[in-house]
Amino acid sequence: MANEHPFAQYIRIIGKGPRLSRPLTREEAHDATTMILKGEVDPVQLGAFLCILRVRSEDPQEGAGFIDAVRDDLKLPSSLPSIDLDWPSYAGKARQLPYYLLAALAMAKSGIKIFMHGAAGHTEGRLYTEQSLEALGIDQAKSLEDSAQKLKDGNFAYLPLKQISPVLQEIIDLKATLGVRTPVNTFARMINAFDAPNVMQCITHAAYREIHRDCADLLGQKRMCVFKGEGGEIERRAAKPVNVQYLINGERFDEEWPAVLEAEHAAHDTEMDISRLKDIWAGKDTHPYAISAITGTIAIALRLMDKASNPAQAQEEAEKLWGARNMDKIPYA
Repeated sequence: MANEHPFAQYIRIIGKGPRLSRPLTREEAHDATTMILKGEVDPVQLGAFLCILRVRSEDPQEGAGFIDAVRDDLKLPSSLPSIDLDWPSYAGKARQLPYYLLAALAMAKSGIKIFMHGAAGHTEGRLYTEQSLEALGIDQAKSLEDSAQKLKDGNFAYLPLKQISPVLQEIIDLKATLGVRTPVNTFARMINAFDAPNVMQCITHAAYREIHRDCADLLGQKRMCVFKGEGGEIERRAAKPVNVQYLINGERFDEEWPAVLEAEHAAHDTEMDISRLKDIWAGKDTHPYAISAITGTIAIALRLMDKASNPAQAQEEAEKLWGARNMDKIPYA
């Protein structure tokens, strides 16, 4: 009789059926994730584990344990940069250009240090941050150490997930094999490798709002917000009201932000011409949707960072920040 594989216990806990199964504890999730990261799990086990979690949906304790294990596995530089904002970018854009990237660059040039990280290529027909940065002539970081140096020398760095954790990128890429996304798509956004005090999160489906806030609370995150953004990226849908949910030093509250753009300006972009980003930065392209998406995204970030006391003031400050940019050159290009 074959000996039971050490990972089998975790599949049994979550997969024994509706009456006997239960979520993993934070410690169990940490240990299970550690085995996955070390390559100690059979591919069949990994597929079963991920699909059970997907069907049952994510649990905050499991998410916190997952992040604990990933952080334990990070190859961090000896000297960590002091940054202001952690910005995950994992969805890609299909209906609008990645205006969030111009928002982040404008904020960085204003003095706000931003670490952006993400994944690319897991869903066909989408434009990802990596492609957009290349089009703008901005180099990606090659490692966490390289990211730290870029953030010390300037205020912006983007690092692909495959450089943070190759195993997690491989799991995200399993979507083409499994046919569905896995919990890693949710939890990888929460890594916050450089321990930024402010973290923005974005969701596509409302059911995922609380999992982000619950996990952040368990992880001791000082300031975070989550909202439904365009295409699943951290980008304000300016033609629609948005509910922004916050966790500030353990306190939870919500804010309703009104629409700031007429719906007639928010038609889907059928061309997705990425070269427009340079013209928008230079002030040559002033499409109302683009400008509202950029300033609206900046506004949410400023409000999170306590640089504005309400949405209206945040929007006003965001418009000033965007208007003050150096239009002659794309920053960091």
